[in-house]
This record gives sequence, structure tokens and C-alpha cells, in this order.
Amino acid sequence: MAASVTPGGCGSNVGSLYYSLCDLSAVWGIVLESFAAAGVVGSIILLIVLLASLPFITDKNKRRSVGLHACFLICTLGLFCLTFSFIVGKDFATCASRRFLFGVLFAGCFACLLMQCVRLNLLARSGDQGPQAWVLCLGALGLWLVEVVINTEWLIITIVRYPLSPLNVTGTALGTAANVPCNIANQDFVMALIYVLNLLLAVVVASLPSLCGKHKQRRQEGAFLLITGLLSVFIWVAWITMYVWGNLMTGGPSWDDPTLAIALVSNAWVFLVLYTIPEICTLTQEDGGAPGFGEDLNPSRGVGYETILKDQGAQNMFMENKAFSMDENSDPKVVSPYSGYSGQLRSSVYQPTELAIISKGMGNLQQEMSYESRIPRASINNSSPAHRGGSALSVCTDEAADTQTQQGHSGNGLHKKSQW
Repeated sequence: MAASVTPGGCGSNVGSLYYSLCDLSAVWGIVLESFAAAGVVGSIILLIVLLASLPFITDKNKRRSVGLHACFLICTLGLFCLTFSFIVGKDFATCASRRFLFGVLFAGCFACLLMQCVRLNLLARSGDQGPQAWVLCLGALGLWLVEVVINTEWLIITIVRYPLSPLNVTGTALGTAANVPCNIANQDFVMALIYVLNLLLAVVVASLPSLCGKHKQRRQEGAFLLITGLLSVFIWVAWITMYVWGNLMTGGPSWDDPTLAIALVSNAWVFLVLYTIPEICTLTQEDGGAPGFGEDLNPSRGVGYETILKDQGAQNMFMENKAFSMDENSDPKVVSPYSGYSGQLRSSVYQPTELAIISKGMGNLQQEMSYESRIPRASINNSSPAHRGGSALSVCTDEAADTQTQQGHSGNGLHKKSQW
């Protein structure tokens, strides 16, 4: 008779199993339904944004963590969807999904967070050499499969055992075959989640060393992981206390479903607001860490006009001999942008220019002539106009010059002098 009465806010064609979704007297169902629906939409949007930003991620370490972020968002989306199974009534499908998916979805989220902590710790230890993407995903998959095996075994054993139990002979509503998955004590439900609690504690502990790193962005990511883990611990302690002891003192079993639904929605929103959204906002930013020793500062640099100009104007990667540089810089000259490229490293091979060789040769010639300036030599003076603008090729002493003046000039311009 009570089930046949349609509550206020629900239509006549709505089944009794879904009264909590529209019953105005049970406000908790409508509020949680709204938050869960908003969480589903937000998770889908964030997943699309994450996949769309993949081509714009320049940091290789952040690109490797995109797979973990995607898996984390999928598990968070599953938590929002699972909330509806706690709002609607109990039947075989809803009770089986509650018992199996509650621990499995939380284990997936905490496994991804734990592998993110491992990635940050490895980066802090080895610099920029982080683990590969498939290693991170494989580690998270291994941690998640442990809970899948535990829940599968626990669900099969309890469903097979309860029909043979003397408790089902009493003819109660929970003893029927349709409600066998719901016929479980609250303490047993919590005990089946011990592995998930261990994963949660591991996330909190593993996120602490990442706060001691040198890079600001990695410390910030570790802080988000720590805050997410601490708030999740607070939520789990609150709902376990209420589910095991509080409900028996206040409202009885009628508060069990609202307690679990509130735990799902609140923890899933903590995952989105405190971890997923900040991580997606910082994916396209450059890593704050300095490049390692010996790493190329401009890996995309090629041999071209702009590169040679940059090398000549901003960087001087070699040291020249001061003797040659003084001769070369004596007169201003125009330097071609291609003169700095020789096909070899200029730090290892020095190639002087032709001007330096000529200047050095003329300097040595003048030095030799200065030593021999007192020795008279025969010289040829060409008085033709074609040779008046050229440089003199002979050196005469003061004594030879006086002798030349006294002897006079011949017709062909040749003057012979005695060398002794």
C-alpha cells in the first residue's frame, strides 16, 4: 500500500525503484543527483580538453603522464555515475554494482594518483629522465587489477554462500534471491575495502618526498597530490564512522545509502577541483627545471643564415690568437654572415683568413728589412707612371741614397751600386 502511493514530484509512470530521484520529501536524492550530473558533464569536458591539449604539450615528462590523467578522469566519471545506483532503490543489479564498483573505481583513482607520486619522485631523483608512459600505465593497471580480483572473488563467494545460510530461511525480504547481493553487513562492506585504504595511505606517504624537489612546478604538483590525499582520508574516515556506528544510533539503515552517495560525490569533486583542473591548466606550460649539463640549449637549431648571425652576434664560442686579431681588426671591414661557418667546430680548428696571413707576411718582411737596412744593395727604380702609385720593393740606406744622387739618372732608369 505504501509503495503504491506516488510521492510528490514524481509522475504516475515512474517506477517505485526511482522515487528517490524525484521525491520532494527526500531532498537528499535530488541534491546528490544534481551534483552527480554536474560531475558527469564536468568530467567529460575535462577529458575532451585533456585529449585536445595533447599536441600542445612541449614537456616530454608531462606528455607521458597524459595517459594516467585520462584513466583518472574515466574512474572519476564512473564514481559520479555510480552515485545514481545509491539514490535509486535496491534490486539485484544495483546492489551488485554497489558492492563491486565502489572499491574498483576508487582503486583506479588511487592507483593513478600513486603512480603520479612515483613519477614525481623518480624525476626528483634522476632529473629529467622520467619513466615512460607505458610503464606508468602498466603500474597503475597492476595496482587496479588487485582490487578487481579481490572484489570479484568476494562477490562470488558471498552470493553463493548466502542462499545456503540459515538466515535466508526466515522469509525476510533480504532473504529472497533478488536481494542476495544487498544482504551484507556494513562491517563486511568496509572490510572489503582494506586494499583501497592502503592505496589511499600510500598516496599520502608517497606525495611527501615530492615536496622537497628543486623544481617549483613539481613541488606544486606534489602539493596538489598531498592535499587531495589528505581530504580523501578525511572523507573516508567520516563516511566509515557514520556508516558503521553513526547510522545505528541516529537513523538506522535508512541513512546507509545517503552516506555512501555523499562519500562518492564529495570525493569525486575533490578529485576534479583539487587535482585534475590544476594539472590540465599547467600541462602546456614549460617545466621550470634548468637544462642538464651538456644538453643542447637550442635543439632545433640548424645551419643557416639566421643561425650564423646569432652565433656571431650573441655567442663567441672560440678564442682567436691575439697576434692575428690585432692585425685583422686594424682596419674596419664588412664581415659576411657566412664567414663564420667552416663545416667544423671552430673551438677545435683555427683557420686564419688570407688577410691575416698577408699581414703577418708583410710584418715579417719589414722586420727582416729593418735588420738589413745598413747593407747596401742594388735596387731597380722604375720611374714610369704605372709604378709611381705602387709600393717600393727595395730598401736603400742613407749612404746609398747619397751615392745615387751624385751619379745622376740614366735614360733607362737603371742604377747600379756596389754592394761592398
